[in-house]
Amino acid sequence: MAMFNLSLSALRTWTTGLSCAAGAASGAALAQAEPRFVSRAQDVVGSHSYVGGWDFFVGGGVAVFNCNGDTLPEIFAAGGAADSRLFLNDSTPGADIRLSQADGPAVSRVTGAYPLDMDGDDVLDLMVLRNGPNVVLRGLGDCQFEDVTTAWGLDVGDAWSTAFSATWEAGQTWPTLAIGNYVDADDPDGPFGACDANRMFRPSGDGYDRPIVLDPGFCPLSMLFSDWRRDGRPMLRVSNDRHYYLHDGREQMWSLDPLRELGEGDGWAPLKLWGMGIASQDLTGDGLPEVMLTSMGDQLLMMNEGTGFAAAPFAIGATAHRPHVGDDGRPSTGWHAQFGDVDNDGRPDLFIAKGNVDQMPGMAMEDPNTLLMQQADGTFAERGATAGIATPHRSRGAALADLNGDGRLDLVVVNRRAPLEVWQNTTEAGQWLAVDPRQAEGNRRAIGAFVEVRTSTGTQIQERTVGGGHVSGTAAPLHFGLGADESAEVRITWPDGTVGPWRQVDAGQILTPHRE
Repeated sequence: MAMFNLSLSALRTWTTGLSCAAGAASGAALAQAEPRFVSRAQDVVGSHSYVGGWDFFVGGGVAVFNCNGDTLPEIFAAGGAADSRLFLNDSTPGADIRLSQADGPAVSRVTGAYPLDMDGDDVLDLMVLRNGPNVVLRGLGDCQFEDVTTAWGLDVGDAWSTAFSATWEAGQTWPTLAIGNYVDADDPDGPFGACDANRMFRPSGDGYDRPIVLDPGFCPLSMLFSDWRRDGRPMLRVSNDRHYYLHDGREQMWSLDPLRELGEGDGWAPLKLWGMGIASQDLTGDGLPEVMLTSMGDQLLMMNEGTGFAAAPFAIGATAHRPHVGDDGRPSTGWHAQFGDVDNDGRPDLFIAKGNVDQMPGMAMEDPNTLLMQQADGTFAERGATAGIATPHRSRGAALADLNGDGRLDLVVVNRRAPLEVWQNTTEAGQWLAVDPRQAEGNRRAIGAFVEVRTSTGTQIQERTVGGGHVSGTAAPLHFGLGADESAEVRITWPDGTVGPWRQVDAGQILTPHRE
């Protein structure tokens, strides 16, 4: 992961390739509209915030997933020292977003949550991370849940959990789970230099063996399993907060077979940052996902070279290193990051939740969230203020997801000591397509699949994953903007490497291909 600035000629080559390969719509085909969002927070019954003292400075995630079997996702928001909250989606498809608060599940000391179908019954479950023993909630349908942590053999311990990811290893019907633990609060020499160990759970029968300790741990705030080399072997990226590991830690990559941390001998050069979140998306059209790493001071876009990663040029415009409005010129603090095509022009954009940890004087206090819109030349331009989402709160977790079924990605943001935000996307957007691949058993949601969507302007490729962000997960169909095209071709590379045929489909629908 050598960090360097590319030459201007390399930048031109990169952006030209990106614009062609990633499906950029031409100005003649679709004029780029300014993004617009309207607050629907008033339609959430009661206000909800992520609160607490030092033990909840980090965390504050949200899970967006469908738990009642209709076509629209619900919202499960962490509360920290307050109880978590589940908000039911009462929207009429295509109309304004409407939400209501459910009776449960209300769990205390939650830092974040990730939805996934662990037991293969085609109902989404919830991995709930806590400052305390984590909880696995099995989905029963109709937004009802039961605690199966003990029943499924998960020895969750009693730690301060702040990161999660999952993947299905070859031949397994249950997922392999990775849980990242932050500072060991029981270490009398802490908190500095007192990062806890992380844990991995591999399946055994209809449950799990004793956890495998991933040591050393360096205070992770995000994890992501990804087949970033496209060789059929997912690896675990761990983004760590150097505020507590001080001088001895680093960003990490773990292989699964054999289970070991990669090092310089593997071409994995050391990288240190105040790692907060991970976003993953192929930006160049070569099928290899790039990553965005959020941090205190800057946000680092890393280009996937197949054997490692290199820092993207500063001129790409994805650094988001200082507040883009207001007069606070101190560095920004980035948390959740997520790629998504906000205006459906065929180019993935990037949202970054930002906000001071609490009262860190060297960092911006009023640090509005960032919306980086990808331009036709492959660079990114800040549009958070234009879009209307540049609130000055201490934001943490977030999600880009279509909440009202109109084909546009809406936005949910969890704030520390400020109310939950729900933003409806009202942008004059292009055509769209959503793809929700399914398999017959085990890995029912096809985690690890790569979906390709081809239009007149190029091919977009997305990997289906569980993890990343900042303690926030979304289980929803993969969303693709199509620009002005009214149809597209779709192809799926399934988790076992089988490549399906190209299929011509119309725009404006959720496609659910099944593989028996």
